[in-house]
Amino acid sequence: MAQQILKDTSPVRPGEAIDPEALERYLEGRLPGAAGPVTISQFPGGHSNLTYCIEMGGREYVLRRPPVGPVAPTAHDMSREYRVLRALQGHFEPAPEPYVLCEDPSVIGVPFYVMERRRGIVIRRDIPAEIEAMGRPEVVHRAISAAMVDTLARLHGVDFVEAGLGNLGKPEGFVRRQVTGWAGRWEKAKTREIPEIDHLARLLEARIPPSPAPTLVHNDFKLDNLMIDPRDPSRIVAVLDWEMCTVGDPLIDVGLLLAYWPRPDDPTARQLAISSITTHPGFFTRDEVLARYVERTGRDVEQIGFYETFALYKLCVVLEQIYVRYVRGQTKDERFAAFETSVPGLARAAADLAERVGL
Repeated sequence: MAQQILKDTSPVRPGEAIDPEALERYLEGRLPGAAGPVTISQFPGGHSNLTYCIEMGGREYVLRRPPVGPVAPTAHDMSREYRVLRALQGHFEPAPEPYVLCEDPSVIGVPFYVMERRRGIVIRRDIPAEIEAMGRPEVVHRAISAAMVDTLARLHGVDFVEAGLGNLGKPEGFVRRQVTGWAGRWEKAKTREIPEIDHLARLLEARIPPSPAPTLVHNDFKLDNLMIDPRDPSRIVAVLDWEMCTVGDPLIDVGLLLAYWPRPDDPTARQLAISSITTHPGFFTRDEVLARYVERTGRDVEQIGFYETFALYKLCVVLEQIYVRYVRGQTKDERFAAFETSVPGLARAAADLAERVGL
């Protein structure tokens, strides 16, 4: 019943529309069961690739495309994301099945792909009513916490060679490339000088730890990239946003998960720049997240302070990349105006963390 009443789309935001007739012409004969006029709505959230709900022939599908405006040449690779999802079928159940890849930008203006529509609850800036209706909040929030960590552990346990993804990344030197690459992205995107960012860039490059054996790395594993079963908060029905998936150091994912897991005693800037959801009663502490991951994988996480600091630093760069597009008028999304103050605040929080963990 909950799946039938769940409403998780809204009208397409201004400036992000897709030509429904052009899309219909392309998808007929390519998409299973698709026929007749196309109706398009949009999923909320998302500061990067745009995600739409496509209704066609009485069925719903999901379309993913790059953001509006100029983007980096190697970013927002729809072909890569499609191929990762295709390879994961039969190896990682929370990966939705992709159906159609279009690399021809003449169809809707950019490459895109269409995948299956899964039904679940996505938690963004607020706790949805469907989650609150499941039972005692502390119990439900704890179940969600455990499910998230267990799902990440399962992803890191996928045999990526058997899945055909052995050539997806280059594990040797992965973390060093990440650190220097994000430093370069900051220099290209920055709209102002933030001393903490420069300090962190030098510190991280000098403190890179040895990596464990490589695994699949989602690279954006966080609460609003997961869909929770409307009937069972302990079950993740889908993991979304695979555009940055690669093969490398699994602790990159763990550090990012911790960075996106603010607690009530964190600085306000850290809570508000990301999402304050995990400050609610019942959600794991970061220590509990880490302990459960170790229990499920047996990995050594002694150097996790480096990875969490790097994740906060990287988030600063990501937000600045979005903010500079807003400053230049390349996007009119008013959500991005707040990044003027949130990026410096988050940078200070990252610098404080680096000091606490002894980097």
